[in-house]
Amino acid sequence: MASITRHIARTLFTANASASLMLGTPAFAADMSQISGSVDLEHRSFFSDPIDSRQHNNTSSIAATLEFYRSWNDQNNSLTITPFARFDQHDKERSHIDLRELNWLHVGEGWQLRTGISKVFWGSTESQHLVDIINQTDTLEGTDGEDKLGQPMVHFSYLLDQGEVSLFWLPYFRERAFAGVQGRPRAVLALPIDPDNPQYSSSNEENHQDVAIRLSYSLDSIDIALSHFSGTSREPKLTLNATATALIPKYELINQSGLELTSALGDWLWKLEAIHNSGLDPSSYNAVVAGFEYTFIGLFDSNLDLGVLTEYLYDDRNLLASNPFQDDLFLGLRLTLNDFQSTELLLGMIYDRDNHARMGFIEASRRLGNQFKGTLEARLFDKIAPSDPLYSLREDSFIQLNLEYFF
Repeated sequence: MASITRHIARTLFTANASASLMLGTPAFAADMSQISGSVDLEHRSFFSDPIDSRQHNNTSSIAATLEFYRSWNDQNNSLTITPFARFDQHDKERSHIDLRELNWLHVGEGWQLRTGISKVFWGSTESQHLVDIINQTDTLEGTDGEDKLGQPMVHFSYLLDQGEVSLFWLPYFRERAFAGVQGRPRAVLALPIDPDNPQYSSSNEENHQDVAIRLSYSLDSIDIALSHFSGTSREPKLTLNATATALIPKYELINQSGLELTSALGDWLWKLEAIHNSGLDPSSYNAVVAGFEYTFIGLFDSNLDLGVLTEYLYDDRNLLASNPFQDDLFLGLRLTLNDFQSTELLLGMIYDRDNHARMGFIEASRRLGNQFKGTLEARLFDKIAPSDPLYSLREDSFIQLNLEYFF
């Protein structure tokens, strides 16, 4: 971790040397500085005893996020620094530090350039984000794939009348982290995972120069985005090491083309994500997530909004897929109270049409006063078949409580 951080810092501060010098210049009257952050207390309780006796039924952790923001030159330039740290009671691998953001943004006339460590989100669907490939997933933070590591990049955007063209240069690859032996949830496999000796398809390993392009466009009630990524796959393939004593991550070179589509028609919101991925061994594949969300606004003449979500997930690799969503149906409910405390509740279940496995989740949050937020989350695994990629998590259903303080 320390060597990665030093490598990133050297790259970024070399690229941003001129911007850093400008920070001390008093000539710009529109300077604005702001420091904010949060401290998050978390507790997880698991419903079943672990498969591995080294794991625990209960675990607690604490996380902190700090954000420094400064703008100058009539806010046409800005610097954002967002470090993140977590300390976990049992899992030493989950106790980690990451730079979520460390970047300089320059805004021109009809264009902008962001250089440094950033987070970029692509996607429109709820159950799975197929096209979201720029940042590495931070699996230590959660099981839903929503948390991401900071990615070194140069990101250029050109604004169109009703859209945007974005170009990405990604000069350094971030490997995926894996939970330690006491970490839970964790894939308990026949052989241990050795993340310290990864394999790469590229001889340049983590220094392979990845690139991406994305075109987004809005037309009346339809938003569409086309993207293409060429570089190191963010999702590793686990393979045997030379002595057949452990599994090691292998990162292959891929080309991925993506399509995102959303359409708002009255109370209906239609969503689609689709990808074509080539370069993975043994062959290319296609995957799609498509569905809708219908919202009952002002339910029973109240302030409540109730959304009904339905999505279908498909991957033509079938049982060869690295994820469990080859022929699955997602059903969900989203309840928004529209109150001062921003109370929200999301319930969902993904049902495997092949083996009848079920994965459910609950996400609820509410502001507590002006500076606190309480969150409840649950992940449920039921009837997971031995052939399912989730089989190693079959005993890892849990409930999680978070209390976050903002400053």
